Amino acid sequence: MEIKENVKFGEGKISGYVSVFLGVSALLGVICFKYPEWLTTPAFRDVYTGESMKMLLTGSILAAMFFAIISFIASKNKKWSLLGILLIATTIILGGFDVDPRMVDKTGWHLGLDWLLLDLFLMAVIFIPIEMVFPKRKNQSTFHEEWRTDLMYFTISHLLIQFFGTITQQPAKVFFGWMGLSDVHQLVQSLPFPIELVFAFFITDLFQYWTHRFFHTHHFLWRFHSVHHSTENMDWLAGSRTHFVDIFVTRSMAFIPLYVLGFSTITFNVYVIFMAIHAVLIHANTRINFGFLKYIIATPQYHHWHHCKDPKHYGKNFATIFPFIDKVFGTYYLPKNEWPKDTGLLEANFPKGYAKQMIYPFTKSPFDKNLDMEEYSNR
Repeated sequence: MEIKENVKFGEGKISGYVSVFLGVSALLGVICFKYPEWLTTPAFRDVYTGESMKMLLTGSILAAMFFAIISFIASKNKKWSLLGILLIATTIILGGFDVDPRMVDKTGWHLGLDWLLLDLFLMAVIFIPIEMVFPKRKNQSTFHEEWRTDLMYFTISHLLIQFFGTITQQPAKVFFGWMGLSDVHQLVQSLPFPIELVFAFFITDLFQYWTHRFFHTHHFLWRFHSVHHSTENMDWLAGSRTHFVDIFVTRSMAFIPLYVLGFSTITFNVYVIFMAIHAVLIHANTRINFGFLKYIIATPQYHHWHHCKDPKHYGKNFATIFPFIDKVFGTYYLPKNEWPKDTGLLEANFPKGYAKQMIYPFTKSPFDKNLDMEEYSNR
């Protein structure tokens, strides 16, 4: 099913989309309750309770039902409301109102379906309304040409959280695991929490800055990172479009200081949650004015300049959190209240679809001269 037009209030479309989204989420939530050993993440099961997830599931079913009815009444096109009703009925038949939040045995492997559902729900609730009410690019379709591709990136990276978490920690453990770091860990963890947290943000951002810059300045690595820059529709899902080689290298480098310095569990968890939300924010299609904060922390305006399509502005704003790091190393660019005219790449001959984009960097470079492109940048 294809969604082309921007949605408008009062036509029943928004409520129809919401009912389908909540219906799919509730259906997958029931499946999580039936197979928690294989579909939920131990680290997150320690954070939430089965009872709280049962309440959230019940609320999602009721909300999906409510929005489906509203859509059915208000919309001329009944397909979304009927699909929402079908999803709700299936969820109820499978026991949506009577799930068992039982104890879960740990297994050797699992998919992060619970992490996917919770993060997708939270990000959608926060950023879809923001982009609809305060869009920067008003002519950008809510469901643009490649939103499914970006959603696929989001889905796979979340489902494979155990895989990515394991492999990105290995370089730090292999190269630094032999060192006696307990004294360093105790010293860092003895710091007041606010200082420890800011220190964690700074040191990881410094490592990510140079990793990010390295991806831009070395042609072979740029093959993989250019996938992230290939999107011309900056929105809350755009940040998810990242090649797995890019994910592995970048997260591995960020994990090194976290591992070596041994930040406390609460600091690590706050860091992970913050980065999950902030990474979505800086790619979002929103014109919200952050005032003086934009000089302290990276904002959508700041990061959109990093994605600017104009070659004159390439090589700017590599920092993920702190703009002053770019200032120190001469890569800072933030012209008052101006935004880039457009985003993306001159080397825009990227294939469409997740699987093709995963394979593409292993076979070709954006700089290959046989791609019949009119313009080339000098990155």
